[in-house]
Amino acid sequence: MLNFELYNPTNLIFGKGQIEKLSTLVPKDAKILLAYGGGSIFKNGIHEQVIKNLKGFDIVEFGGIEPNPHFETLMKAVEVIKAEKIDFILAVGGGSVIDGVKFISAAVNFDGNPLDILQKRLLIKENAVPFGTILTLPATGSEMNSGYVVTIKATQEKLASGGSALFPKFSICDPTVIESLPKRQLQNGVVDAYTHVMEQYLTYPHEGFLQDRIAEGILQTLIEVGPKVVENPTDYALASNFMWSCTMALNGLIQKGVPSDWATHMIGHELTALYGIDHARTLAIIGPSLYNVMFDTKKGKLAQYGRRIFNLTGSDDEVAKEAINKTVEFFHTMGMDTKLSQYTDDYTNTANFIVKRFDERGWKGLGENQLVTLDKVKSIVELSY
Repeated sequence: MLNFELYNPTNLIFGKGQIEKLSTLVPKDAKILLAYGGGSIFKNGIHEQVIKNLKGFDIVEFGGIEPNPHFETLMKAVEVIKAEKIDFILAVGGGSVIDGVKFISAAVNFDGNPLDILQKRLLIKENAVPFGTILTLPATGSEMNSGYVVTIKATQEKLASGGSALFPKFSICDPTVIESLPKRQLQNGVVDAYTHVMEQYLTYPHEGFLQDRIAEGILQTLIEVGPKVVENPTDYALASNFMWSCTMALNGLIQKGVPSDWATHMIGHELTALYGIDHARTLAIIGPSLYNVMFDTKKGKLAQYGRRIFNLTGSDDEVAKEAINKTVEFFHTMGMDTKLSQYTDDYTNTANFIVKRFDERGWKGLGENQLVTLDKVKSIVELSY
């Protein structure tokens, strides 16, 4: 097992009605920026609950944070915080709102051009504005980690960063919030979490036995509850296991002491930036193609995955290949199209564009062993057409 440090200071408050604890979690006398997205929190009653439970606090509201939050929008929030002398941020939303708030938190006191935080992937370890979250859409796990992804609209880039100062102080996770979500968002959440686990699990055989078993447990749970929760979001057993699986998929636990990949995400981000395709759906497009192109280096873990998750039998080659097919079947069950051509007609130059962009950034080798070279990226994207 690899050496590791595990640091996660987020206070996670999970279950029905936990929003009632909000006033005890926000620092006393804090001036709060209430940040949210397109306004669904008004329709589902969460905004009303937040205001009710923050009675007596000075609140400034900032809405309109996009799915795949835009740098340009987030910088407007930074200006509001500076002008209003706000000292605490409350993110009420899904992963995009929470990711956006992490960047806002980092940018307010940053000494320099905030674009550098993204383009130079600077880690923020101090001077961040404290924030908490109320999760309304399980998917990204952003409620219990310190990473985020932000889109720069002007350059059509979607870039990731983070830092130890960017953990939420608290996150309230009430599974009943999913009752009003559209099916598409629930489908996306399941596949997003599933692929988060795969990025940390599907590398090569190693000695992180416990991490593997925890990762496999999350995958099995998502396979079991995923299709059902889309059809029955009011079932609390399904909703709670779905939400907790999404959090556990990316709160840092299963990646400690083991190699991680993340090439599927890096390539998938480009499809969102170029075509506006939902993040989870880009992962369903790229993941299976990456497993096929990188088959020789991933075969051992693919075989383990196939035997333990899908109960497949046969040689390593047979099981590994069928495991990829089973993964695609699961994505289809979750309502995912798995080819780029199913989302856009303008795809023929996508591989060349992404390779050129990665080359310009100096991203010469991605993945757990940096073997996802630019020629491999080209093959992966072309296989995804």
